[in-house]
Amino acid sequence: MGTDIVVGIDGSEDSKRALAWAAEEAALRGCRVKAVLCWSYLGLTGTDMGVGTTEADARAAIEETVAAALDEEGRAVVDVTPVNDLPVAGLLDQAAQAELVVVGSRGRGGVKGLVLGSVSRTIVERSPVPVVVLPHHA
Repeated sequence: MGTDIVVGIDGSEDSKRALAWAAEEAALRGCRVKAVLCWSYLGLTGTDMGVGTTEADARAAIEETVAAALDEEGRAVVDVTPVNDLPVAGLLDQAAQAELVVVGSRGRGGVKGLVLGSVSRTIVERSPVPVVVLPHHA
């Protein structure tokens, strides 16, 4: 088990809240936050990462989210990590070396989706480390 807190970033308000929560938790634990945005050259549904996205685009998107969600002190404990993979696979790969995974939940679709989104639900089910899911707030 590692010492980082991995946070899934997708640019949504829920992922910004997850990042802020993780930064506060990292300050308490004395560890770092790894902000992970999964991307693909082919684009990813449900994100702003369209066809033709590059690693530089993904890194810029993470940095924009970090800047919007955290003050300077919070940003000091965050490392940005663009991952060329699908969200579940990419986050689970990063979780293998983490102490904790934090994700936001947009609560989309279906009966299970009333509580958790598909990515957050799958992370909870498959993560090798504890997971914190911050609930969606209207």
